[in-house]
Amino acid sequence: MEEFFEGGMALPKEQPKTGRSWRAGELRNKSFEDLHKLWYVVLKERNMLASQNEEAKRWGITEQFFTNKTRVIKCKKTMARIKSVLNERRIEWEKAQKIVKQNAKDEAPTVTETTGRKSSKNRTKGAKHQ
Repeated sequence: MEEFFEGGMALPKEQPKTGRSWRAGELRNKSFEDLHKLWYVVLKERNMLASQNEEAKRWGITEQFFTNKTRVIKCKKTMARIKSVLNERRIEWEKAQKIVKQNAKDEAPTVTETTGRKSSKNRTKGAKHQ
């Protein structure tokens, strides 16, 4: 339950300094496992921020005195960029699969290669097999 609160407090006394959201270029360099871990770290952060917002509402604290809106935006941007990078990878994987299938179809052995006989494709109409 403490993970839903920053520093073990329902509402922090000071707004912590935070960094920026992740850039798509940085995320493209990450492995699938790293992106998966980062997704859940950011999701956990969003849940904690949502808990803080609800706690502030419960105590009647207005946004003028407490807000973590910029941090929520950074989390949303990062999550959207992770999804975008994973979608880019999925599209490229699908393209590669089509190429592999096409190459496999083009390189399929003909009757001539497997039996030593001429393929029926190579015969002309009415020609007899020798």
